[in-house]
Amino acid sequence: MGSDENSGTVILSRPVKPRPKDGDGKACIILLHPPTEEIGRQRSLEENHYTIGRDQNADIVIARDSVSRNHAELKRDFEGRWLVKDLSSTNGTFVNERRVDRQLLRDGDQLRFGDAIYKFLFGSNIESAYHEEIYRMTILDGLTGVHNKRYFLDFLERELASAKRHSHPLSLVMFDIDHFKSINDTRGHLCGDAVLKQLTRRIQTRMRREDLFARYGGEEFAAILSVTALEGGVRFAEAVRTIIAREAFTFDGEEFHVTLSCGVATCDGDLLSEPLIKLADDNLYAAKHAGRNRVVPGLNDVRRGG
Repeated sequence: MGSDENSGTVILSRPVKPRPKDGDGKACIILLHPPTEEIGRQRSLEENHYTIGRDQNADIVIARDSVSRNHAELKRDFEGRWLVKDLSSTNGTFVNERRVDRQLLRDGDQLRFGDAIYKFLFGSNIESAYHEEIYRMTILDGLTGVHNKRYFLDFLERELASAKRHSHPLSLVMFDIDHFKSINDTRGHLCGDAVLKQLTRRIQTRMRREDLFARYGGEEFAAILSVTALEGGVRFAEAVRTIIAREAFTFDGEEFHVTLSCGVATCDGDLLSEPLIKLADDNLYAAKHAGRNRVVPGLNDVRRGG
C-alpha cells in the first residue's frame, strides 16, 4: 500500500475483500413488478459488482423496453455496504421512488429501473426477510403497494359474513381510471404506472382503518366500506372522485388531469360477494357510458338462493 503525498489519497496495491458491517453481509434483490415468471425470485448478490440493463451481456438482464441497455450498477464497497449507481439511463434509477445518481442502500429499500421494481434485502436475517416478502407479495400489489384482488375477495367474504351476523350494511365502490389506455399510448407505460401510484396514495388518505382499498386489476380499484349504507358509499365515492379530478397528476415535469368513474353497490342482508361485485361493476360501466367522471349508485337485492 502506498499514498499520494500531495492529495492524501491512499493507493491500494492489492485487492481488499469487503468487510461486512451488518451481520454476515448477505444481500439479495427480489423482483416485485412486473408480474412475469421471474416475480418473487431471489437473486443473491455474492459478487462485488453487478451491471444491470437490457443488454444481454449485463450481469442482471432486465428485458424491458423502459430499461436502458446499460442502465445501472450495484457495487459493494470496502465496508461491505451496497450502493446503486445510475449509468445515465433514459428513464432513471430510483430508490424508494426518488430518482438518484448514486445512493447507499439500506435493508428493505425499493429499487426501480425503468418499470422494473425490486426489493433490496441485506443483513444476517435475509432468509426470514425473504419469506416475509414472499408472503407480502401474495396479498399486496407489487406496483402500488395496496392489497391485491386475491386479498380483496377473501376480505369481502369475511365482511359480508360479519354484516349478516350483526345486521349491518356494507358498501362496495368500484373505481376505474377514465381513458387510461390513452395515457399509456400517448405518454408511455411509465407514466401510466406513475398515475396508478399517485392515485392510490390520494385515495388511501380517505380510507378508514377498518375498511379496505385494493387494486382489482389493471386500472380498476375497489373499496370495501364496512357498516356503511348506500348514502355513505356514494358520499365516499364522490369525495374520491373530486380529489382525483381536482389536483393535477405529474410525470417527467409535466402536469395533466385524470378522472375516475365510480360504481357503488350496497347490501344489507344475506348476500353473495359475486353479485355484489357484479352490480358495483355494472354501475361503474354505467358511469362510463353516461359520460365518465361520475358516480352511479345502486342497491344489491340478489340474495343467496335467489
